[in-house]
Amino acid sequence: MEIERINENTIKFYVSYHDVEQRGFDREDIWYNRDRSEQLFWEMMDEVNDKENFHAEGPLWIQVQAMEKGLEVIVTKAQLSSDGQKLELPTENGKTIDMPVDEKIESMLDEKLNEADTHTTDEDTDWSNDLEPMQFTIRFDEFEDAIQLSHSFQSVKEFEQSMYHFEDAYYLYIQFNEDNMNDDEQENILSNILEYGNESDITIHRLQEYGKTIFAEDALNQIKSYFPL
Repeated sequence: MEIERINENTIKFYVSYHDVEQRGFDREDIWYNRDRSEQLFWEMMDEVNDKENFHAEGPLWIQVQAMEKGLEVIVTKAQLSSDGQKLELPTENGKTIDMPVDEKIESMLDEKLNEADTHTTDEDTDWSNDLEPMQFTIRFDEFEDAIQLSHSFQSVKEFEQSMYHFEDAYYLYIQFNEDNMNDDEQENILSNILEYGNESDITIHRLQEYGKTIFAEDALNQIKSYFPL
């Protein structure tokens, strides 16, 4: 994969179809399978982050050009305006372009690529990802730290958790449900968790693909149950 850093907020990379196949995907995955196309995208973004320290945080504005031998992807970090009504897209000259949130294209790769077909090689489209619930990945060098964390809660039902082992470390993935918790409650829980582990940039997609699943759901309650103090 070829990566070019455009500026602080924009990255461009090119991936050939051969590279796509080497990663365990095929063209059918890209054109017609949304879950697999998103998985491929985030796997590539992991590599971009590793090489260029480009953290894909918040709303993203993504341009995809389907070419004869591969895909060219441009990713720009966007910010939500203070009133929450617009996405602010930074440009190369330091200015921003405002776009109403309700004009966002919600699909990740499937809408563009389903329309593209293998004969369409020169059309561009833009889209941004939905504003997702708050989600974090926490790294533990020792599983004992995760055990201690699990016993710091009376019960955990308000947010999703799963546990993975990957490259000699343990990772707890958490996702908050904003319908059940306000911002203060989420921050308090996250602060408690960070007393036992460290926030990581690794994505859930990479953990699911390459890591070993320890607990697929309700991780903290299960750890507490299996490992009493």
